Amino acid sequence: MTDAVQTRDGALILDSHKLSYHMDRVEAWEAGERIAPVNVDMALTRACGAMCSFCYAMMQESQVRSSIKTKQALELADDFAEIGIRAVSLVSDGESTLSLAYVPFVRHAAELGMDVGNATNAWEWEPEKIEQVLPHLTWVRFTVGAGRPERYADIMFKGPEYTEVFERAISHIKYAVDLKKRQRLKVTLGIQMVLMPNLKDDIIPFAQLGVDLGVDYAVIKHCSDNEQGTLGINYEEYGGLYDLLVQAESMSNEQTKVIVKWSKIKDGDRPPYQRFHGPQFLLQISGSGLVAPSGMFFNSRYSKLHIGNFTEERFMKIWRSDRYWRAMDYLVSPAFDAQTMMGTLPIQHYINIALDKHAKGIEKISPGVEPRPLHVNFL
Repeated sequence: MTDAVQTRDGALILDSHKLSYHMDRVEAWEAGERIAPVNVDMALTRACGAMCSFCYAMMQESQVRSSIKTKQALELADDFAEIGIRAVSLVSDGESTLSLAYVPFVRHAAELGMDVGNATNAWEWEPEKIEQVLPHLTWVRFTVGAGRPERYADIMFKGPEYTEVFERAISHIKYAVDLKKRQRLKVTLGIQMVLMPNLKDDIIPFAQLGVDLGVDYAVIKHCSDNEQGTLGINYEEYGGLYDLLVQAESMSNEQTKVIVKWSKIKDGDRPPYQRFHGPQFLLQISGSGLVAPSGMFFNSRYSKLHIGNFTEERFMKIWRSDRYWRAMDYLVSPAFDAQTMMGTLPIQHYINIALDKHAKGIEKISPGVEPRPLHVNFL
């Protein structure tokens, strides 16, 4: 397991996995039991005001247009808690802060004992909303395409002239940083840059922005592409960025850690595994309510892996259904090849490497050591 980064609040693992702290699920999985995911990554809507050039959600259109109501979202949290899901991350394929269910869902899930994380562009994450949810969140990760206003607007919106979106986001991030300090909240705040090779000139400005904001971390990660190469990412070009990435990491200080997700950046566009065990531990749900093993399969061309929709039937029923487990069994069968039949480096990538090695007897997952890292329930 990659060493954790030490922050002021504890050890932070962003470039590996935390399966070692969920050995009960690992052992049940190894015994062939039908396990509940440790955590679920989802969205409360598919809507988003941004038009990010690096956005995988643009390729996830499922042709399902369901609207998630607050009652449905709260029932979903109830089902999660009942089957033993330990954490929920609001990321997936939409900007959850736009949903009317957002505040009630975050508060209800936290009250049920689950950890809740949230990725957002922060455009509509205004002070009143921040006050309502920040004490209930385990982490918030802000999508920041670049450290310079004009470049940010060009990457994430309509063009470099729309710098007001940058200023709005930054003001909300600053408010959250200040609120955390004032209320001594345990929530971790970070910014993230999805690095496409052509954005190399924004690596250092992004790192500097993180330091200037005083967030807990600023992370730089790869850009996922689909198996058709729709985004046109040349993964060989990442090698030429290593010096800049090392320089960015050196800008870390006591408050803010600049972190590069080296593992995924170096792994390129083909995973080392063929079977896909990860979704059994980390499930994804679309902002349309669609339940599929991974966001890589939200698109309608993967309809045979579309298990159900929690706006039409309770998640509990979906999870218990034979169709749920047929999908999971298919992904770990010889009929499926992760190297050719899905996009690059899914959210389950780190845990799937570990599970694949464990299943093959190459390297067994062993119990984690104390003290536990931050965000232990987010794999």
